[in-house]
Amino acid sequence: MSAFLGDIVPGTFVYHPTRKDWGLGQVQSVIGDRITVNFENAGKVTINAAVIDLQLAGDETNSNHNK
Repeated sequence: MSAFLGDIVPGTFVYHPTRKDWGLGQVQSVIGDRITVNFENAGKVTINAAVIDLQLAGDETNSNHNK
């Protein structure tokens, strides 16, 4: 599921649409179009939301990581 920028806040779990090998990422900060995400297999990456449309992880993923 693609995300609107307003849906992405710190703590949101996301995937990069073309870098599935990076794994699940958790948003660390959002400043304007710049989103900092900590990915399982790529570490901390800054994403330009004007260029990349991050995909929201499913609700089941969010609830599993919050337990």
